[in-house]
Amino acid sequence: MELNLSHPLASEICYFFLLFAVFSVAGWITEVTLKYIQFRRFINRGFLIGPYCPIYGAGAVLVTLAVHFLAGPDANCFETFLIGFFFCGALEYLVSLYMEKVFHARWWDYSEKPMNVEGRIWIGNLVLFGLGSVIIVKLAAPVLFSLFEKIPRQILYPVSIFLAVIMASDYVVSHLITSMVKLVGESIKADSTEVISREVRRILATKSFLHKRLMDAYPNMQARTVRVQRRLKAERQKLRLRLKEERQRFYKRK
Repeated sequence: MELNLSHPLASEICYFFLLFAVFSVAGWITEVTLKYIQFRRFINRGFLIGPYCPIYGAGAVLVTLAVHFLAGPDANCFETFLIGFFFCGALEYLVSLYMEKVFHARWWDYSEKPMNVEGRIWIGNLVLFGLGSVIIVKLAAPVLFSLFEKIPRQILYPVSIFLAVIMASDYVVSHLITSMVKLVGESIKADSTEVISREVRRILATKSFLHKRLMDAYPNMQARTVRVQRRLKAERQKLRLRLKEERQRFYKRK
């Protein structure tokens, strides 16, 4: 795919923002559909309240730009796959890390999946990211950009600004709601992830429907309070020390 960077900067920003918006909505539809198939009911997935999952939109924009600047307009499908594999994987890892550090909770966990990294990403999703990147870069993005270019600027700019304000406002509200997970979790005098998570769910279920929606959207949320994080860190250090000692004994026997 070849990007036309000859457009005015404001228009170019709007095109990429619309790409972000389109794939954010598409990601939300995908998540909702999969959960409906699994649970036979509607679940409003995602961190934000509205019908969009920004991680999908951010991934689409990231891989589109990465392929253009790293592999060029003549990038083949394999190069596109690899860029999507690594860049979108890094994005999911960083978002998971950010959400845990800010809200003291693990919102998804792939620890039981094969070839995972700290339970934040796993090989199955990475392959899907790579395949999805090929579809986005080679098929979807060129069509969407050609459509965006046909939008008059007097419509393009107001629509983009309106959507940006809606999403930004949604983020502020969602951030405040999600912060309750951290506040409630830290107030619970326990050192067990399971106990704290169960109590957080019980308390937030008595709050507003927005708090209930968040718990419904992330049924496997695990509270990671400061106490829990310290305990897990200590356990990881003990495990690393034990592995080091076992390696040393192994080499001594040889």
